[in-house]
Amino acid sequence: AMVPKAELVRSAVQLYRYLLRCCQCLPEGSIRQHYRHTVRQGFRVHADEDDPERIQQIIKRAIEDADWVMNK
Repeated sequence: AMVPKAELVRSAVQLYRYLLRCCQCLPEGSIRQHYRHTVRQGFRVHADEDDPERIQQIIKRAIEDADWVMNK
């Protein structure tokens, strides 16, 4: 699977799709399940966030974390 392009992520929904696509690049099994669960949890936690600047910070941080996981 090809790693999606982070620079195309502009919104929470795009981030969600991006992160789930990243999960598909991970080995099948418990690792993939773990990160998929983590992605979903993160969205529940931040679902009511309405400060655009804060949302951009969360997106940036999530992409950095995803990069780290993907490069492990």
